[in-house]
Amino acid sequence: MLVNEIAGIFYNYFKDSKCSSLTSPLDIKLQGYAPKFKEDPNVVQPDIMVICDPENVVDDKYQGVPDLLVEVLSPSSRKRDLILKLNLYSKSGVKEYWIINPENKKITQYVFTEDRDIEAVNDLHPDQVLESEYFEGLEIQVDEIFSKIN
Repeated sequence: MLVNEIAGIFYNYFKDSKCSSLTSPLDIKLQGYAPKFKEDPNVVQPDIMVICDPENVVDDKYQGVPDLLVEVLSPSSRKRDLILKLNLYSKSGVKEYWIINPENKKITQYVFTEDRDIEAVNDLHPDQVLESEYFEGLEIQVDEIFSKIN
């Protein structure tokens, strides 16, 4: 449900641009390094990705570096999303990574530098607005994301 809420917001924001949002299942192979993944360490399926180079989608695989990635935490994905994927995404050249935590209704926004380091970490709660650092004007009321869950 949270993925659909965010995907709808992204659809409206990106509908007149060269960028678009895609939802899982869609494999991406990144060039970072996360040695603890049991399968291919650099192939992941983020819940949502924003790409600005659609020509790199071939046969249900994306072969570029997404600009923005979104993951919704679940008990089974928590460690992977918070540690392994954070490292992989930053070292691969992703510009922003949002982690949606339905348990505490919080969104954590990571912004990465061109040198692939963490530039900023923002924890946002339901009374706040999430503003993309990379996509000007992309703003999300945090409480709207969580309005349909208890």
